[in-house]
Amino acid sequence: MKLSTLFFLALPLLAAVPRPEYPQPQFRRSQWMTLNGEWEFDFDDRDEGLTANWQTAKPKFSRTIQVPFAFETPASGIGDTTFHPWVWYRRALTVPADWKGRRVLLHFGAVDYRASVWLNGQYVGNHEGGNVPFRFDITALAKPGAPNSVALRAEDPPADKFIPRGKQYWQLKSRGIFYTRTSGIWQSVWLEATGDSYLENVRATATMDGRAKFEARIARGGEGLELAVDIQWDKQTAAQGRARLTGPAAHLELRVQDPKLWSHTAPNLYPVTYELRRGTQVLDRVESYIGFRTVAWDNGRFYLNGRPTYLKMVLDQGYWPESLLTPPTEEAIVKDIEWTKEMGFNGSRKHQKVEDPVFLYHADRLGLLVSDEMANAYDYDAAYAARFTREWLEVVERDYSHPSVIMWVPINESWGVPNLRDPAQQNHLRSLYMLTKSLDATRPVVDNDGWEHVETMDLFTIHDYAGTGDKFYAKYKDLGKPGARIPDNARAILLPGVAYNGSPFLLSEFGGIAYVLPGSKVPADAWGYAGVEKSPEAVLARLRGLYEAIAKIPAIAGICYTQLTDVEQEVNGLLSYDRKMKFDPAKLREINALLQ
Repeated sequence: MKLSTLFFLALPLLAAVPRPEYPQPQFRRSQWMTLNGEWEFDFDDRDEGLTANWQTAKPKFSRTIQVPFAFETPASGIGDTTFHPWVWYRRALTVPADWKGRRVLLHFGAVDYRASVWLNGQYVGNHEGGNVPFRFDITALAKPGAPNSVALRAEDPPADKFIPRGKQYWQLKSRGIFYTRTSGIWQSVWLEATGDSYLENVRATATMDGRAKFEARIARGGEGLELAVDIQWDKQTAAQGRARLTGPAAHLELRVQDPKLWSHTAPNLYPVTYELRRGTQVLDRVESYIGFRTVAWDNGRFYLNGRPTYLKMVLDQGYWPESLLTPPTEEAIVKDIEWTKEMGFNGSRKHQKVEDPVFLYHADRLGLLVSDEMANAYDYDAAYAARFTREWLEVVERDYSHPSVIMWVPINESWGVPNLRDPAQQNHLRSLYMLTKSLDATRPVVDNDGWEHVETMDLFTIHDYAGTGDKFYAKYKDLGKPGARIPDNARAILLPGVAYNGSPFLLSEFGGIAYVLPGSKVPADAWGYAGVEKSPEAVLARLRGLYEAIAKIPAIAGICYTQLTDVEQEVNGLLSYDRKMKFDPAKLREINALLQ
């Protein structure tokens, strides 16, 4: 059963509203209203807005901005890439009159990095963490059918390297592997209406044997409430059941006979309806979906639904020239996934970015395996460890139920833990692994992607940008053989005193062969990990050589090629930054087919 149209229905919207689609397609309510579009906006470079009560006392802000695009982007209508640590947003809104008597939720997809929110001049709350969603129950302050005003202050200190920021550069201009910053609101903003009690979230675990386990958290719960779950297939009920609340939670397990399994080649999805009920009264109703599948890792291999699966992934930074970290349209998200599959890859490593939930929905729908990664900080202290852990918990909660997500990667290349001779930083790595496994025992977790591994890891990831297949094979030909040493790369592959634990080897970064399309405008400092070639033929010849070398090393269970698109000065992409294909996709599919 296809879900290509299931979640595209929405309230009537003007065509000019950016990103008008429902922002969380796996947890959809019918009564909602987008707040994307034009907001009042101002820089607050002297940090005077709080003292001066800009949320109410400032008659008019000096600019306007197109939400959800950051002010650094052309799509925002501003395009200012200089430092502005404090910014303000404000807009008028009318809560639909027929929402009277219902609870009203104000959602923010992501605001980088700290956000404070007011409604009608009254303080609502705050949130810290630039990569994850948050919401406020504004029922007591909202006036249905009448004008309301929402204001937001965002703080994003550009030079603070203890903040999880991914590839956003703390200097003024992009350089090397670091790109233009994203500040303030950068994902969708919307309102929803619910009953007096409502579902906060539901964790769905659906395995290849047909078992579906649901763990729901309820806001404003009480006596006599129950969760009702209905799983559909081909517009018929495949399984259904009810569970009474225990405190603020409800747990239910259902069984579907002979389930149609989800995979990258057959992305079967089952529509699911969650209802929170009191007797016959439905207090909250959410439309969702699940995919039955099981991932495992053993004997040097990754398994999907019990079958060994060679991971052929591409590293995807998720940047666009007009909108940076925010996908410019839903269609742009879909096209990136379609290009990835057309070139013969079966997965995407979303690198140093917590991607838009709409991407994960389309990965579920179209069949793309996803490595889910946190945006990292660069320096370590106790405050960093606490803030990073809090935000990573929110990432895992947000993305847990997506069948496309097949692994968790909290840390990349020792970012945030730059001195792993420090026992505190080592233990931070170990604690993130154990914490993630305590939240999700069903997926593999990578401790430190690329190098300096500790003993806690499910996949042994390697980064190596050898320029030719001959060099790569000479270095790794004995990988996995008894007694053979695992080669180091930019840093030691294992920390001193740590032994290899037998986990499958994944070459999670390699390639990086650059080529610039004729006529493309690229910065003067354009570069690639493995140099810049002058023709597509030269790139493909080197790429084939690397793939042929990898194919001769049976210990490697999967790869991730760097990278899907160019980003600013980094021109390793298989596509240009403005999404022009550099190479014949059929030839790339043929090269990818060398790995099985």
